[in-house]
Amino acid sequence: MNKIYNSQELAQIARQLRLAALGAMYKCGSGHPGSTFSTMDVLTALYFGGILKYDPLQPEWNERDYFLMSNGHAAPALYVVLAKAGYFVETELEKLRQLGNSAQGHPHRGSLPGIEISSGSLGQGLSVGIGLARAAQFKKTGQKVFVMMSDGEQEEGSTWEAVMLAPKLKLNNLIAIIDKNGMQIDGATSTVMPNLDPLADKYRAFGWSVKEIDGHDFAEITSALKDIEDIKDDKRPDKLPLAIVARTVRGKGASFMENSPSWHAGKISDEQFMQAKNELTK
Repeated sequence: MNKIYNSQELAQIARQLRLAALGAMYKCGSGHPGSTFSTMDVLTALYFGGILKYDPLQPEWNERDYFLMSNGHAAPALYVVLAKAGYFVETELEKLRQLGNSAQGHPHRGSLPGIEISSGSLGQGLSVGIGLARAAQFKKTGQKVFVMMSDGEQEEGSTWEAVMLAPKLKLNNLIAIIDKNGMQIDGATSTVMPNLDPLADKYRAFGWSVKEIDGHDFAEITSALKDIEDIKDDKRPDKLPLAIVARTVRGKGASFMENSPSWHAGKISDEQFMQAKNELTK
């Protein structure tokens, strides 16, 4: 049984994990810190808040829940969480994005334990999640499938094909988490695709149950994620998949990155590293 932490403890873990991710991206001289930091709190709650069922000593455990990071550019967040959870030693992080290393720039299934899907080409994760959720229903294992996506990824046609299908299949063991930091590689999502919002209403119109939360408030995060914890006992009569629209801040925790259009990706300078490190250790 993995230890379950309270909201205050989760906040402290998230700060530590941001520091670890910061150090890894600084050392390799590249990465995607904006989404790495915006997704960190939700990932921390999933793995350390008693949500996800997993065993780091048995990564392929047949009864595990699945977490799929469709927005693979946020890989450093997943790597530091998996290392903290005990899937592999933290020294793997020191070789982030280095040629021949397991901690690749985007997740690659088979390179490190705990990575369930190779991702990076946006718009693929939800479809894979549907397959896994459908299989779990057939097997009656009670497994849950969590798929994290970016809000820019909602512009992909393949995403909406999957959004249409999931309610038809009554996949109430499928949870889509949208990291809605309002930014993508070309700028603000409201500028790149003005009709993306209201995103939550679009999911409702397609037949999903929807929750909108503050993606940095651990009480809200854990409450939303636990909404389907009783699926094995079939206690959700609506039989709907759940979409959690998590409002987040790009670059959360490093003031010069927060909500900045410049920090989809980039090299962290010596001065920026020290500033972010100081802010994250306060």
